[in-house]
Amino acid sequence: MPAPTKSARERAEEFLRDGGEFHLGSLVTEASHPRSRALSDTVRDDVAAGLALLFDVDRDVVETFDRWSRSGQPEALRDRAVDALAGGGRLFFTGCGATGRLSIQLDSIWRGFWQDRRERGLSRPDPDAWEGRTFSVMAGGDYALIKSVEGFEDFAPFGRRQIADLGVSRGDMVFAITEGGETSFVIGTAWEALEKDATVVFVYNNPDEVLRSHVNRSREVLDEPRIRRVNLTTGPMAITGSTRMQATSIQLLALLTVLEMTLRDILAREGSAEPTIGPSSSVPGEMREGLEALHAELGSQGFRRDLGRLVTAEEDVYRRGARTSYFADSLAVDVLTDTTERSPTFCTPSFRKHGDEAAAESWAYLFTPSPSTEEAWTRLLRRAPRTIEWTGDDLRALLDEEAAGRQEAVLREIGRAELMRFRIGLDGQEERPPRPGDGVTVVAAEPDLPLLDEGAFARALEQAHAEGAVTSMIGVGRRAALARLTGTAVARHGETLVVGLEAPSAPALLDPLTRVGVKMLLNALSTCTMVRLGRVLGNRMIWVVPSNLKLIDRSIRYIQDLAAASYEEACHALFEVIEYVEPRRHAGQVYPAPVGVASMHLRHGLGLEEAEARLARELGGETPAAPDR
Repeated sequence: MPAPTKSARERAEEFLRDGGEFHLGSLVTEASHPRSRALSDTVRDDVAAGLALLFDVDRDVVETFDRWSRSGQPEALRDRAVDALAGGGRLFFTGCGATGRLSIQLDSIWRGFWQDRRERGLSRPDPDAWEGRTFSVMAGGDYALIKSVEGFEDFAPFGRRQIADLGVSRGDMVFAITEGGETSFVIGTAWEALEKDATVVFVYNNPDEVLRSHVNRSREVLDEPRIRRVNLTTGPMAITGSTRMQATSIQLLALLTVLEMTLRDILAREGSAEPTIGPSSSVPGEMREGLEALHAELGSQGFRRDLGRLVTAEEDVYRRGARTSYFADSLAVDVLTDTTERSPTFCTPSFRKHGDEAAAESWAYLFTPSPSTEEAWTRLLRRAPRTIEWTGDDLRALLDEEAAGRQEAVLREIGRAELMRFRIGLDGQEERPPRPGDGVTVVAAEPDLPLLDEGAFARALEQAHAEGAVTSMIGVGRRAALARLTGTAVARHGETLVVGLEAPSAPALLDPLTRVGVKMLLNALSTCTMVRLGRVLGNRMIWVVPSNLKLIDRSIRYIQDLAAASYEEACHALFEVIEYVEPRRHAGQVYPAPVGVASMHLRHGLGLEEAEARLARELGGETPAAPDR
């Protein structure tokens, strides 16, 4: 939500006058998926059936990947990536919001591969020469991995500056990733990289003809012959406009396919190919076959039954005013991505900083087994954190005076010192110990087995049991590893609810299908939980937080539909509510859904306090305000 430098009426009129490039209702990624329109009713009636519906929409991802993997693009991108790296260049992944978190994930997976080889004593090729050859460029820096940074994605100059700060140059290769294909920040990174003579690949999820017809900045990119295009359109999202779901799932699949092929070629060139792993040319076929098996496993009756139990267990935690703490290590960035994205998608309290007693407590949080928060962030990112440390003068060099003034307040909140206040190491547990009725969930893959056997995960579950918390474990891996993970959880922590997802058996360097499976699993878990808590109506995320221009437009369209109002009426109502909830939001306190309050305001002619009260009554007290302190 924009800073309140103008009145609600002035901001609404400004958006209606100047925000036409962000009126995005014509995009396929903003449309309602016909197969999920009854999602909220289905999930409330039968969680397993609701999960089946979500995984059915994920079938769009399987079919799109099948077509793309046969297109020749994976091989062409592999060749360019290998050439760039062999010539001393680097790979950049740029994005914002969900794609920004994806860019950080891809960077951490690449770096983690080389760090693991170093730990195993494998020195050929030299990990020191290859580990630091990828970079993530997320709107708002690494701080945005854990909490949305308002407004950053709306400015192309910010994208230009962030990638320029990392020294993008000739010989590098840049994957500019945007679900909608229209994000200003990402487009800025593409133009800056192109000007520096880097190879630019534009990765997006809407049909070319739609983008060309409706979004000028997208048309300019698509019509630039020097920019390579990777169109991964899957269709509408399972939750209307929620591109954290199918759009970023197919992007994760495609880009991990390219990275897996690239790594296999690099190792083969260096005479270090893994004997049990096939050549890079076999990757697309392996991924197609494995993805079919993975999707079948997700949709199976037994898996949906077990995951459905976890959905209702987490729902019950929140209904009684308690909270959930997740523990993860090898999959920590995957878990953090999902828990972070719940806040802007469903208007739940974001992660609370150390010492911020005024802020509402987070419903969900992440802990890693690193002793200190400093170590935890480096372990999770697989590198030192990179935050935005610009000055006010830097902003004024990029934006006009008014826009720079609005963003200057944001800038003060996203530096390294503020990131370190999110205590995700074991040192943060003293502020969030397990209590009776809380939830504690471990998310583990094969490398985490020692932590589940006798390490930090085992201690976390044992402490949670002792304090009367509800414990769960999500295990993901190939059959033998999964049996060890789930067997250990049952043997050592018998009351723990266990969800096991079997990954395809084909070995791979980066284990890409495990990462995709975890993403689809966590997306379904968090979505169904929030549906059960009344935060989705049909397949619309009516509690979405309008924190940037695209989300403001999406919120207006929701209000327009729910209140049978014009776009202009809905816009004015939304900005009135934004102004109304602003003090609570800035203080990190609980506040009502702007879309819901605005809809009540318009439908029933109520004042905003009355509209908020009526919204609460119509929810029937089902949605908790926040965990108890």
